Amino acid sequence: MPNIPNPIMVKLKQNCHAEPVEAHFTQIRYLLVSLMVLAPFFLGNAQEKELDPEVVTIVKPYTPTISDAFKVKETPELNDSISTTKKEVKYSIFSVPVASTFTPAKGKATTVEKSKPLKLYDNYATLGFGNYTSILGEFYSNIEISRTDNAGFFFRHNSSQGDIKDVKLDNKYYDTSVDANYTSRQKDETYRLDAGVEHQIYNWYGLPEDYIAYPDNVIAAIDPLQMYFSGYAGGSIAVDDSFFEKAALNIRYLGDAFSSSEFNATLKPEFSFPLENLTLKVDGDIDYLSGSFDRNYANTSDIKYSYLNAGLAPSITFVNDDLSVSLGVAGYVSLDSENSNTDFSLYPRLNASYRLLDETVIVYGGVEGGLQQNSYYNFKEENPFVSPTLFIAPTKKLYEGFGGVKGKISNSVAYNVRASYGKDENRALFQMNPVKVYNTTFEGYEYGNSFNVVYDDVNTLAFFAALKVEVSNTFSLGINGNYYSYNAEFQDEAWNLPDLQASIFSNFNITKQLYGGASLFYVGKRKDLYNDLLTEREVTLDGYVDANLHFGYRFTDRLSAFVKGNNLFGDSYQKWLNYPVQGIQGLAGVTYKFDW
Repeated sequence: MPNIPNPIMVKLKQNCHAEPVEAHFTQIRYLLVSLMVLAPFFLGNAQEKELDPEVVTIVKPYTPTISDAFKVKETPELNDSISTTKKEVKYSIFSVPVASTFTPAKGKATTVEKSKPLKLYDNYATLGFGNYTSILGEFYSNIEISRTDNAGFFFRHNSSQGDIKDVKLDNKYYDTSVDANYTSRQKDETYRLDAGVEHQIYNWYGLPEDYIAYPDNVIAAIDPLQMYFSGYAGGSIAVDDSFFEKAALNIRYLGDAFSSSEFNATLKPEFSFPLENLTLKVDGDIDYLSGSFDRNYANTSDIKYSYLNAGLAPSITFVNDDLSVSLGVAGYVSLDSENSNTDFSLYPRLNASYRLLDETVIVYGGVEGGLQQNSYYNFKEENPFVSPTLFIAPTKKLYEGFGGVKGKISNSVAYNVRASYGKDENRALFQMNPVKVYNTTFEGYEYGNSFNVVYDDVNTLAFFAALKVEVSNTFSLGINGNYYSYNAEFQDEAWNLPDLQASIFSNFNITKQLYGGASLFYVGKRKDLYNDLLTEREVTLDGYVDANLHFGYRFTDRLSAFVKGNNLFGDSYQKWLNYPVQGIQGLAGVTYKFDW
């Protein structure tokens, strides 16, 4: 192999005469280090080219390594020629006893004062006496048969000997009733059975002025007594978690002292089918009524009536947090068996309410209608001085549109304001029976002192407002009022319907033992028709105010005494034409509660 001169060595030979050998070796070391550092950069560009014989070739690429690292101590050791040593410090406490007279009191847990729970008794008895020889008696008993079953019994008697000023006929009244019930609450259903009887005595004492002028012997021969006998039986059932929600059945019989009789049976089932966001409700209404009167007011024939009304009212209900809407319709089929007449009718059932401001302002409105079956029982409950010669027919409530606002001003103050307009077809109106020519064979109701029922189509505009304040258990106050405007189609007036009704009532607790209540009723003017077979004239009955007040005192949780005052203004007003009421009425009595 030829001897290729090394350029480095050549360079060294050329310069060896100028510098010492040690200096040359130092330069060589620096040069080698520089080559080792720069070699990777040259290799990246020179691998594809032929090696220049004058350039040093690096066979192995440079592989840098990291030298061993060491951890710096948080507290480094000082290599100091001068070091100091900390001195040990010893502490000691000089304790001196000090006499003390302080003695800590033992802690006592504070308890919340609880009010004594009100003791509830299953039974009570009340007995009271008042002027006009009035008697009030009540007895109630609740018997717990098992954890799920219980029975109840209620007896009530209220009577007075009348003695109304300037009234010549007997005017006493008497009302006694007995009711019983049985209730069973099972896991998925609850059912109840009811039954009762009632006996009432009233007198047709409202003689017109013409008869008041008759001789005493003629008036003494009048027997104004009327007695009602009624009884009922029925029951109801409610089912949980079922499309069949509940149903109620009631059967009632009514008879009087003039051979009148009436039988009434009603069945009202309710079904509910929940959908995705809606609820489909279907209400049924079956009403069967049959009765008879021994004679009509003209004594020409008897009166019989028989109706079967079957109704179905489907509705769709939507309810969310603020909005509630119910859209439905009611359809009825009415069968008049005595007159062989069948009638079908439809009525709207629309209701909606919306919360504008939570419970403070709730706006509501709707249109409703339906078929109302009148009965002898309902008429005598409203006006016990009707004659046993009535014509009975149903009333069609074609529609009643209403709208209003209700809500709570605060937790203790609630209000309701409403306006409505509706139309009734064959609305029942009480009207005084005509005066007949005197006859010694007259019944007690044939002296122009009883009421008949006439029917007319009546449009009614009404306004209602109510305010209730319930501060606490010690005081509550309620005020409500109704204004009516009637428009009768065939009759001259809507007989005996008031244009204004208002009431104020309050309950209060003066002390734990002393409590009381007050009420004030106002009924506006009414009109009736007086007919003496010669002339007819309208008679206006003045409005009246009836003030009532009662107080009670609890001697113990079992025994209490009470006093009641009615018609405290002493106004002998007429609720019905020629029927004045008793003056100031007072009643005092005691109530005793107990368990068997």
